[in-house]
Amino acid sequence: MTLTKTGTADPYPTRISGDPELLDRIEPTVWATGTAGPIDPAGLAAHDSRGFSVHHDLLSPAEVNAFRHELDRLAADRARRGVITEDGEVRTIFAAHRESPLIAELVRDPRVLDRARQILGSEVYVHQSRATYLAAFEGRGHYWHSDFETWHAEDGMRAPRAVSMSIALTDHHPFNGGLMMMPGSHRTFVPCAGGTPPEHYRTPLMDHEIGLPSAENLTSLASAYGIEQFTAPAGSAVMYDANLMHGSGNNITPFPRSHIFLVFNSVDNALEEPFGGDPPRPTYVASRDFTPLTR
Repeated sequence: MTLTKTGTADPYPTRISGDPELLDRIEPTVWATGTAGPIDPAGLAAHDSRGFSVHHDLLSPAEVNAFRHELDRLAADRARRGVITEDGEVRTIFAAHRESPLIAELVRDPRVLDRARQILGSEVYVHQSRATYLAAFEGRGHYWHSDFETWHAEDGMRAPRAVSMSIALTDHHPFNGGLMMMPGSHRTFVPCAGGTPPEHYRTPLMDHEIGLPSAENLTSLASAYGIEQFTAPAGSAVMYDANLMHGSGNNITPFPRSHIFLVFNSVDNALEEPFGGDPPRPTYVASRDFTPLTR
């Protein structure tokens, strides 16, 4: 175990020089296998093994329509803090659960909250939330990455005891830039080389060049685990581990893609000082309000 610039023990060193070696994950993926909840034992076992699970029909068609209208309302205010644009179009709205009463209700909905609690085995809070759009014809994808690598280096998340939920508000086809994942890759931490530029969070995610794994490591992971894609109708969701290697392709089709992205972190895994040694990102990107969510 190495030490950070402040002398804190770091179980997952990253943003370092040289050619970092792959590290085995220390912590479990599913923390409370015997806890009752909406995910059955077989589903929990699959999530533990693969690092993700798909939940069909999480939202009704009427709810999907309501959330689409809500995202349109949020996107109309481009001066809103946390809005990221791409080629003149809104791509991402951070802190969506703070900006939208409807999304604030969603993070507390038992269909959502109880799944996160069940996987993480504790009370949880929202580490990050986003409304995301991938435009037709011109939407650019995200390169392969582990979210935990960023959250560890830039936010101070010590362990990957966090889970993300991406809720589809449009049909996610194999051809419109859908999420790709390497099942099982969550068991391997991939350190990344290089330091973090100042205010790196302001750079659109599709333009990031820091915090990305090497081609050699990606080839090794893909050869070991393969690649699968989340394809499902609107209203479905995929939950995936903080350390799962994932990415998405460009959307050159006439069919836009949008989703609500929610990240739940265990209250027992509250953020510390960033392990990369830089100032923490603003709270609309990485919340430091660790108050447990209640219904």
